[in-house]
Amino acid sequence: MTEQSPTPASGSRLPEPRVARSIADTADHHLEIEDVTKTFGRGGGTNPVLKGINLHVARGGTTAIVGPSGSGKTTLLRLIAGFEAPDSGRIVLDGQAVAGDAWVPAHRRSIGYVAQDGGLFPHLSVGQNIAFGLDKAAFGGRFRGRKAVATRVEELLEMVALDGSYARRRPHELSGGQQQRIALARAMAREPEVMLLDEPFSALDAGLRVATRRAIARVLAKAGVTTILVTHDQAEALSFADQVAVMRGGKLAQIGNPFVVYTRPADRATAEFLGDAVILDAWLEGSLAMCSLGPVPVRHPTTQGHVQIMLRPEQIRVASESPIHGTVLDWDYFGPESSVRIKLAERVGPFDPRVPGGGEVITIRHWNAAMSRRGMDLALKVIGEGVAFPVGEPSSKPSTLAE
Repeated sequence: MTEQSPTPASGSRLPEPRVARSIADTADHHLEIEDVTKTFGRGGGTNPVLKGINLHVARGGTTAIVGPSGSGKTTLLRLIAGFEAPDSGRIVLDGQAVAGDAWVPAHRRSIGYVAQDGGLFPHLSVGQNIAFGLDKAAFGGRFRGRKAVATRVEELLEMVALDGSYARRRPHELSGGQQQRIALARAMAREPEVMLLDEPFSALDAGLRVATRRAIARVLAKAGVTTILVTHDQAEALSFADQVAVMRGGKLAQIGNPFVVYTRPADRATAEFLGDAVILDAWLEGSLAMCSLGPVPVRHPTTQGHVQIMLRPEQIRVASESPIHGTVLDWDYFGPESSVRIKLAERVGPFDPRVPGGGEVITIRHWNAAMSRRGMDLALKVIGEGVAFPVGEPSSKPSTLAE
């Protein structure tokens, strides 16, 4: 939750995305998306959905495309799959143009696709659903016979950690997580080079979602399949992928490995979308920002003077001794941890007028619920580095004013 810092009116435009390249970039690109645009609508198109997308996906790697609803994630996935054609730009798969300079239809792209609901045929058994994905003319005719198909179905079931008895079941007899694994097995039947996952875990409950995500990730990693996951779930994107691409308004706001995009977001809107953020006014000189939480180091600052400093709630810890204090206003208990709202103490005595004097309301995470009682005074310290943004950079969320 972002706290207290003044932001522009809700109608303010978000800044243009600033792409931060992944520090784990590679020259072995399996998929290349170059300047891709797509517009929908009547009369020549009135709704630009993709506005010049550039993205490289490493061979055998896992990329998560994350963004709010309407940002263009699924449209981009459909263009990669070949269900739609881009208006401009090109898509290159394994060195061959499949859209733009040339057109390769979806069934010839060696791309697997798993939709949000799995898309299993309810009138077919599990085995028949999986066998439907087998191209009996491909693979040297290996799967023309009934016995060969049954053997391959059993292999695919084993691949997704289900035994052969599931082949006789119907989709309605499966749990949601099992249905998604069957959908993956069907997509894997064609031995695709690239797998596209379109929010496949969103309909599952929390515990099942994590278990299914891990199971599918293991299968794809073991097979060495290049994978692209589209999701609006930030935690899912950060935990699943080795590269995260953040979409906003039809553009990529940031590309990088999960640690980089979470700890060093390109702008305030990206920071707030990827997780809870504490935003405080600060004065930055060199690589040290002075704010109500004391001095905070900043890595590679791009601006100086009056800034807004971003910290993640888990960076603010309760200390045994510290000159920084705050009073607990309220808290939410989540079992392993509590989310605690704290009003920082006003600074007393002479101090630099450029440095905020306290009184802001922030949110931290703390494991000890006994230290979260309303009215309790807590000493606080900051762990790690902050990120500095220019003053007035628009927020992706409404601000919460200090009480």
